[in-house]
Amino acid sequence: MVGFPGPELGPDFEALIDDGVFGAILFKRNIGSPAETAALCRTIKARAKTPFVLAVDQEGGRVARLRGAPFAALPSMRELGRWGDAALAERFGRLLAFELRAVGFDWDFAPVLDVDTNPANPVIGDRALHREASQVARLGVALAKGMESDGVASCAKHFPGHGDTTQDSHLTLPRLPHDLERLRRVELVPFGAYAKAGLAAVMTAHVVFEAVDAGTPATMSRAAMSVLRSELGFDGVVVSDDLQMKAIADHYSIEEAAILGALAGVDAFLVCHGTESQRRAIEGLVKAVEKGRLPRDRVRQANRRIDALVARFARPAQDRLAELGSSEHQELAAGFAAIEAGSDPTEAPS
Repeated sequence: MVGFPGPELGPDFEALIDDGVFGAILFKRNIGSPAETAALCRTIKARAKTPFVLAVDQEGGRVARLRGAPFAALPSMRELGRWGDAALAERFGRLLAFELRAVGFDWDFAPVLDVDTNPANPVIGDRALHREASQVARLGVALAKGMESDGVASCAKHFPGHGDTTQDSHLTLPRLPHDLERLRRVELVPFGAYAKAGLAAVMTAHVVFEAVDAGTPATMSRAAMSVLRSELGFDGVVVSDDLQMKAIADHYSIEEAAILGALAGVDAFLVCHGTESQRRAIEGLVKAVEKGRLPRDRVRQANRRIDALVARFARPAQDRLAELGSSEHQELAAGFAAIEAGSDPTEAPS
């Protein structure tokens, strides 16, 4: 999955679409007015020869690409978690899906299932639902179920957990020294609940978990992926965080990062910037298959999972912008703006 520079496709991105990339992630740099964003999504999907998945980071709070009326004012995950209400979290997920589907998105990289155990964490903080793992599990699964019930794939992040780091993996490679018992008691609990619920996707963290694999970030660690697949029983799509984050880019070439991730069990890769890097990642994977380093069975396994996500959630180009502001939309959105103000959102209609 690729990113591209601005509010139009451009020849480089068009060529990647024509060559068959799985999908794209849109950032603030791509987002215009609701009408412009919807038109861009329709144009991308109309260009693709096969079903094309469009993804975005729409968590709420400070991580929300779609902002301003007619989109709802979204509280942070922490504010949502403060209410501890699973029904409210599910309605929040349905609201996210309603708004994303109206402008053409298929996949939301949410919820954050990191446990908020470290007040000094520079990157997670209020993006996490709670400091208690059981609460993150309960509310995060409810939110994801609400999202998927309204037709948008969820994505639990960042496995095996980024909540207790003191470093930002955008800038450096964090390491966590916790033993495996602690990981099973805290970090892994929400992801185990998500896997048990049969939800769509998990995003990896570019973090070294020393008790699992002291030498390799989780994205490229067979041991970490084995915990997710074998111990927790997750069989949905595993997608990497952006391979160009410094936690990876300072230590691995883009080709090697993609190959090692695929060998570990990652099914899809985010390369969010630069056509040259995107092409290098693709060619690296192709050559690894051709030379026998990356088994074709591993590629078929990844394709099976991706095909299942596409079949369930990818939609052709549509014009559903008029749904924003409808009575259904207003009912879903009612109460969430009040969360930040401290009033009770549960009194709003559901």
